[in-house]
Amino acid sequence: MTRKPWIHRCYFARRIAVAAYALACALHGAAAQSPDSPKNQSEATADAAAAKPAQARFELQVQAPSALQAMLLKHMDLQRFRHLADLDALELTRLLEAAPQNARDLLATQGFFAPRIEIEHDSEARSDAPLGLVRIHVEPGGATQVHSADVYWRGDIADAADAGQQREAAQRQLRQQVGKAFSQSEWSAAKTRALRELTVLRYPRAQVVNSLSDIDAQAGQAHWHLELDSGERVRIGDVRVEGGTRYDPAIVVRRVRLAGLDVGADYSLSQLQDAQQQIASSPYFTSVYAYADLDPAAADAQGRVPVVVKVSEALPQKVVLGVGGSTDSGARLSFEHSHLRVPGIDWRARQVLKLQGNDQSLRSDWQAPIDDKGWHWLVSGSWTRQVDATTTTRGLRLSAGRSQESAALDRRYYLQLDRARTNNSASVIASSQGNETALSANLGWTWRRFDNIPYPDTGYGLGLNVGVGTTLNPTRVPFATAHARWLTYWPLGERVARDDGERPGIESEKPKRSANGRLALRLEGGAVLTRASAPIPDTLLYLAGGDNSVRGYGLRDIGVILADGSVAAGRYLMVSSLEWQRPITAKGERTDWESVVFVDAGAVSNELSHLQAQVGVGVGARYNSPVGPVQMDLAYGVSVKRFRLHLSVGFAF
Repeated sequence: MTRKPWIHRCYFARRIAVAAYALACALHGAAAQSPDSPKNQSEATADAAAAKPAQARFELQVQAPSALQAMLLKHMDLQRFRHLADLDALELTRLLEAAPQNARDLLATQGFFAPRIEIEHDSEARSDAPLGLVRIHVEPGGATQVHSADVYWRGDIADAADAGQQREAAQRQLRQQVGKAFSQSEWSAAKTRALRELTVLRYPRAQVVNSLSDIDAQAGQAHWHLELDSGERVRIGDVRVEGGTRYDPAIVVRRVRLAGLDVGADYSLSQLQDAQQQIASSPYFTSVYAYADLDPAAADAQGRVPVVVKVSEALPQKVVLGVGGSTDSGARLSFEHSHLRVPGIDWRARQVLKLQGNDQSLRSDWQAPIDDKGWHWLVSGSWTRQVDATTTTRGLRLSAGRSQESAALDRRYYLQLDRARTNNSASVIASSQGNETALSANLGWTWRRFDNIPYPDTGYGLGLNVGVGTTLNPTRVPFATAHARWLTYWPLGERVARDDGERPGIESEKPKRSANGRLALRLEGGAVLTRASAPIPDTLLYLAGGDNSVRGYGLRDIGVILADGSVAAGRYLMVSSLEWQRPITAKGERTDWESVVFVDAGAVSNELSHLQAQVGVGVGARYNSPVGPVQMDLAYGVSVKRFRLHLSVGFAF
């Protein structure tokens, strides 16, 4: 049994051809710069040369399996040199002598190490090929398969008890190709994948120290050997903030620590990504670049490396005037003022006035900086006025509590005071008896497990809110509330990587997209549990319909139908939606557009047994814009027997 390693070779004839070509280019350039040559003449000559490619000196044909044929025609030296204007028969003869080995080297990169190659040269000159025709016959033989793959270790990882999973993962990455056809590109990719298993956790300085693809051409087998040196384990030290002058550096330091990068913790790329995302999502900064400084000179006395966070700070105050609209409420005018560091208390404050068709609102939010565990105090107040046909609802809401947010989980607890008054100009039944007031204590959780926000392809989100309270006016009656939201995506077909942009400053993998799109299932349910006579403020009750609820119906069109035919808010809510989002391709390439087919259903009632679903069906298109998804839908409301256009922007859960 013989084992035949392969390497690329350089040939004397190739060197002569390259040197001749370089000399010709140099002489041409010197002539163009000569003072004796008119400038316009040299420019005209250059333009003509650029516009018209050099004539091929000979015709080249390759007879081989289609995939190999394309590869050989693209990379063979014969192809590269056939357009040399001064290539003569002697130089072509030398190229033909080197061509079989050149072809063998190229075929070896695809796993064919025992090919049969025949070269024919028909030297009969023709107008389009003065040196005739070169025909190459290739029988590639059997493809070599990867028979074994082994990883060997140096450095800390060799004996580290807590790095066992990393060793197994690196070995698994290399062995994934065992039993498959060998190729040089896959060999390189497998080494990169195995090395990445080390560099993303504990060992960012890891490197390949030895690698061997041992080829047994007779048996058609490749034996892979890879030696990785992890180096010393890297632990996290201090956090260094660069570029920050306006805001307390603790804002950055706390978010880095909350991501798991405590002093003495093992280096983790995923935690570094999480830290950068948390810092970037805060309103204090316009850009964030986070990395671990692996320079040994930057390490502290214990060898721990600093986390460097370079930031560009946002201005403390901002005023935003907005003009927009929606199919639900028509034109919108908004005014927003935010202050990132209110003097004296260092809280964030945000005031928003919104005027939109029949909806008007004024909201004020105040948030304290986060503490070492990620919690912060919040206080908010809002006033709203909603007009639905003949019903006008005015509401006041005050709340105070604490909240903790992260990429995967939000938690909050708060006290809330609601005061509302409903007036229906056509119905006494639909109007409230004065101002109805309630006080409640609430807990809320939101879980997110999406693969890529704002363009998820798989994953789920769950939101849950529960509360207990009592009405205060006109009578005191205890009540309980519960509200749940669920959103999940099921990919259809093979998921392939696609470049949708990456977060700056850190290494990240390309997000994957399913070939046939995805199914999106949305469920929502709510309940207010109390006796029938309890004076619950309408702002705590439910209505359905609209762009993000049941399409095919207007905003808040679905509710409790009263005896006089008017619509009122109810105590029970049910909404469901199933949507197929499928990519649109052009010339075989996936675009940023997707087609949408959906069916929605929703119901509102004061009794569970009286819930009757209102159904909407339709089609639409979604554009994955740089600022988030934009969706346009045409829906048909089955119950109302009419079409309605819906427009929604962004992804939020």
